Amino acid sequence: MQTVSAATTNKASAKTYKKFIKSACNSTTYPKVCYKALSPSASAIKTDTNKLCNIALSFTLNATYNASSSIDSLSKMKGLSPSEKEIIHDCAETTGEAIDELEKSLKTLANLQGSGHKADEMNDLKTWVSAVLTDEYTCTDEFDGQKVSKAVKSTINKSVLYLAQLTSNCLALFNLLDY
Repeated sequence: MQTVSAATTNKASAKTYKKFIKSACNSTTYPKVCYKALSPSASAIKTDTNKLCNIALSFTLNATYNASSSIDSLSKMKGLSPSEKEIIHDCAETTGEAIDELEKSLKTLANLQGSGHKADEMNDLKTWVSAVLTDEYTCTDEFDGQKVSKAVKSTINKSVLYLAQLTSNCLALFNLLDY
């Protein structure tokens, strides 16, 4: 009979963990995007805000790698106009900067608990992640006044919009940390 009890406990724990994530995600601008990204990691997050933020940031970094790969694929398309090539090049560059900033942020977040300068490091973290948002929007701003094919515009917009939502959610989740 212990296995039934353990199963019930695990089910109750999983429900508690998902409730924690749902509650945290409700503090973000894009709660559905947040919950969809983080709920599969409920058993790793449990009710730990640090782990929640770490996994959210890791998920955002992975999504940025994927976006970078999509933008890279665009650069190999045949028949691109000079302005499209330039836009793709600039987006690849800003996505690369976003990756650097997210990697730096992830390292800082991982070291935050043992740090004697938590407030300063938290400010750095928020600054870098805010810069990621700027990088993402810089990429789509490139379209203004330019003639860009539907395929290029759609691929970049789709990738960048999703990244912006994830990044915005990370910033909101950081406010739940006790630093």
